[in-house]
Amino acid sequence: MKTLAALAGLLMLTPALAAPGDPGKGQALAEKICASCHALDGNSATPSNPILAGQFPDYLARQLTDFRAGARRNVMMASLIASLSEADMRNLAAHYAAQTPKAAGTREPGLAAEGQRLYRNGNAANGLPSCASCHGPNGAGMDGQFPRIAGQHAKYTTTQMKYFRTGFRDNDLGKMMQTIARKMTDQEIKAISEYISTLR
Repeated sequence: MKTLAALAGLLMLTPALAAPGDPGKGQALAEKICASCHALDGNSATPSNPILAGQFPDYLARQLTDFRAGARRNVMMASLIASLSEADMRNLAAHYAAQTPKAAGTREPGLAAEGQRLYRNGNAANGLPSCASCHGPNGAGMDGQFPRIAGQHAKYTTTQMKYFRTGFRDNDLGKMMQTIARKMTDQEIKAISEYISTLR
């Protein structure tokens, strides 16, 4: 597809981190810093806070680095991790990557069914590519390229997609996601977000 080829040209991958983190050290940090919002096992019960369990460790570490540097904007996150070293962030990422994710689930199955169609097929009418073409048919993502999104809270996904659409979020794969999100209506964002929350 032409659209996908153009989007692929926008993709700039961040090099993988040199050293893997230590999950044990990461757990100790998570207990002190992260668990109150994301839960110790990474399966946040709060829909506005992302589920971190099972995410790729390099992706998690990049997000932490971007929060600290201000490339991804969130005052609370920047404050919480301001004193962390690169090793600390790799350790936290390793801990959460090692946890077993649980799908958030949807309260709107009808909307999720609409989202399933869009997730798998996109929307030719507005040039929207399928989410599955990058994140995989089950939302598992591709290590080093596209993050895992399966089972993520619908509220969190909706918020991030709107951040991409307005340009508020532009880190990591942001330029690519901005291009995609700007093609989407509020209804499409909500429907896809509901479907993603059902994936495992």
